[in-house]
Amino acid sequence: MRALILYDYPPAPGGLSTQGDLLYKGLLALGIDAHAAHAESDQEKEWYYQWFKPDVVVGIGYWGHLPHLVLHPQRFGIAAVPWLVADGYIANYQDVLNALPLILVTSQWVKEMYQRDGIDGRNIEVLPVGCDTDAFRPYDKQDPKITAVRQSLGIREEELMILTVGGDAASKGAQEIMQALARINGKVPPWKYVCKVWPQARTELQNFADWKLAVELGIDKQVVYTTCKVSRDFMPFLVSACDIYAAPSRLEGFGMPQVEAGACEKPVLSLKAMGMLDTLVHGETALLADVAEHVVVREVIVGEEAGFDNRHTVIFNTPRTVGYRASIPDLAHHLEMLMTNSSLRDQLGHAGRKRVVENFDYRTVARRFLKIVHEKLGIV
Repeated sequence: MRALILYDYPPAPGGLSTQGDLLYKGLLALGIDAHAAHAESDQEKEWYYQWFKPDVVVGIGYWGHLPHLVLHPQRFGIAAVPWLVADGYIANYQDVLNALPLILVTSQWVKEMYQRDGIDGRNIEVLPVGCDTDAFRPYDKQDPKITAVRQSLGIREEELMILTVGGDAASKGAQEIMQALARINGKVPPWKYVCKVWPQARTELQNFADWKLAVELGIDKQVVYTTCKVSRDFMPFLVSACDIYAAPSRLEGFGMPQVEAGACEKPVLSLKAMGMLDTLVHGETALLADVAEHVVVREVIVGEEAGFDNRHTVIFNTPRTVGYRASIPDLAHHLEMLMTNSSLRDQLGHAGRKRVVENFDYRTVARRFLKIVHEKLGIV
């Protein structure tokens, strides 16, 4: 098989580029003839089409990226397979998607969202995102690389470090975690809550709103926001520096950081919904809070990013759920259990590592990809 993988290449630290890069590296590790290119670089893609002549082009993104991931290679007669995430609602390109012999999605929940919005599920296959389990692995708490991370964040040795990672923290459930921590503050050992977010204009506004909430809750001295740019090389050490990884995400088609935390043998606190149902097992590898609220919309306004010439209003006959909120009492209860029971933290962490290695290692995901492509498209 000759495979061309399209994503944000060379890879940035974000989720989609990491998703694509790990598939690319997994295929290379298995001896597959593969190359990677930036999804929006038409000249480079056409260059590969001419001399490499790929059997399949795999594009990583969401449905709005289909012109780059699917329509472009199809113009040159090449089989295109999108590997898609969901962002709440599929507003366009249903005809393109329904004509494809194979669509890959990151979780069963993403598949259900595409089916809900008019995509035939018969050609949709679930392929989880890979994890580099060689990089994301357990480290001794006294390892100099780990102690250096904690010191840089102002975490004392006796303090528990709770961590959330995301483009912004609120979308990963940080506000719900803050409210839960405020409920149990004083009942648990000393702690700090670290939110690692990506620096951007939208994040700055959200950070201010989050910080205001921390002040109102009286826990601002225990909340640490870090907004510097970091590489993927740093992330395994940041994750390994924490004691609990907490991310009851409001919208999550897979949950890569939760999986990476499991690979580092960290107990995970998340939400009993969406992609986390594929990656986490309540009471075995994680503690999952119930859903307290469904965020529902009756219409959306979309534009060029969705393939429309102008702003276009889509009105739903049936209101659509486009987000979730975790139960604060559940989160507080689970946090108290984890923060007061080191044996439980260890138990969930060990089981989490085992599950990630067996199911989400990037080489295992690459093997699944090859099997699906062979069965669905006959390409070997």
